[in-house]
Amino acid sequence: MRETATLIVRRGNAGEEAQTSSYEVPYTPGQSVLDGLRFVRANLDETLSVRHACINANTCKECMIIIDGKVDYACTARLEPREMVLEPLGNKAHLRDLVTEITPPDERLEHALKSGVGKVMAGA
Repeated sequence: MRETATLIVRRGNAGEEAQTSSYEVPYTPGQSVLDGLRFVRANLDETLSVRHACINANTCKECMIIIDGKVDYACTARLEPREMVLEPLGNKAHLRDLVTEITPPDERLEHALKSGVGKVMAGA
C-alpha cells in the first residue's frame, strides 16, 4: 500500500470567509510541500491558487506559506505522510487560497501609474 500525505488547505478569496479543502497526495520521501501542491493543481484541483517561481532566483520567497502553524517555504519544507495544514501568510494582504501580496506597495503597477511613471513610458 502506497503512503499518502493529506494537505488541508485554507481556501477562499480575500474578504471571504475561509474554507478548507483536503487533498490526498502520493508520498515519496524527499518530496517538498510544493511538490504536493503542484500534484494537487495538476491532478486533483486546477483551481487551487498557489504561487511559486523556483526557476527565477529574483522572485524566490513566493512560495512562503504557513505550514502547521509555522512560516516556511513550501519548496524546502518536507512533505510528510500525515495531515499537514497549509495557510496563507497572515501578515500580508490575502489574495486567494495560499496566495498573498508579496510586492511592496511602491513597486506595484498601480503605484507607478499614479506617480506618472506610466505616462513617461507611454510617451517614449
